[in-house]
Amino acid sequence: MTRSLPLFHVDAFTAQAFAGNPAGVCLLERHAEAEWMQLVAREMNLSETAFLVPRGADFDLRWFSPTVEVALCGHATLASAHILWQEGRCPADRPIHFHTASGVLGAERRGDWIELDFPSEPAQAIAAPPGLLEALGVTAQFTGQNRFDYLVEVESEQVVRGLRPDFTALRTLLTRGAIVTAKARAGADYDFVSRFFAGGAGIDEDPATGSSHCCLGPYWQSKLGKAELVGFQASARTGVIRVRVEGVRCKLGGEAVTVTKGEFVVRGA
Repeated sequence: MTRSLPLFHVDAFTAQAFAGNPAGVCLLERHAEAEWMQLVAREMNLSETAFLVPRGADFDLRWFSPTVEVALCGHATLASAHILWQEGRCPADRPIHFHTASGVLGAERRGDWIELDFPSEPAQAIAAPPGLLEALGVTAQFTGQNRFDYLVEVESEQVVRGLRPDFTALRTLLTRGAIVTAKARAGADYDFVSRFFAGGAGIDEDPATGSSHCCLGPYWQSKLGKAELVGFQASARTGVIRVRVEGVRCKLGGEAVTVTKGEFVVRGA
C-alpha cells in the first residue's frame, strides 16, 4: 500500500529562485515518527525540511536538517507559511500560528513579504572560547553567545565577505554554530551584514538564516539605535532579512519563491 504527501522546495528570504535559503516543506496528515522525518530531511538534503501537521486552525511544526532536529528555524517557517497560503490551506488574510519546540510562532502577510513573530535571542558577552577565532580566521571586536550560537563582530563588511573558515575546526565547537557580523559599508541599503556557519547542525554555511537574526536584531539595535533594521546575509546565495525588535520578540520579514512542487510516496500502512 502506498500514499502520497505534498512536498515542496521553497527558496526563502529571496524574491527570486536559486537564491536565499532552500527549504523543504512536507504537509502531513498526522504526526510522524522523528526517525522517519530525519530520513526524509536527509533525502531532501536541504539545510532544513519543515514538517507540518494541522492543529485545529493552527499547525504543529518541526524542522530537521539532514543530520539533526533543530529547535528554531526561520527560513523553513517562512517557507511553510508561504506554502500554506499558496496552496489555500489557510485564508490569505489570516495570520498563521505554529506550535514548535521554541513556543508559538506567528506569520502574517505584508504585501509580497511575510513577517514572522519569533523570540528574541540576544547574546551575552563572553571571552572567545579556545579555537573559535582561529577557526574563523578573524580578530573579534565583540564575542558573545546565546542559547544556540556564538556571535562574533569583526571590523568590516569586507572581512565578513572574505571569510574562509576552517569548517572541520568549527564542527568541534559545542554550539549549533557561529554568526559573524559587521556594520554595513557606507552607502549600503542594509544596516549590517552577516554569515552563519552551522557545523553543529551539519551545515558548513547556511545561506540565509532567520534564527541568527533573532540574535543580530537586538545586537545591532543596541549599537545603531534603530528598532527596524535590514540585514544582508553575504553567503554565495545571499539573503535579505528585515528585523524589527519588539521587546522580547523579533519580527523577521522576508520573501519566498516556490521552486518545485511534488509528492512524497510513503510505502506501508
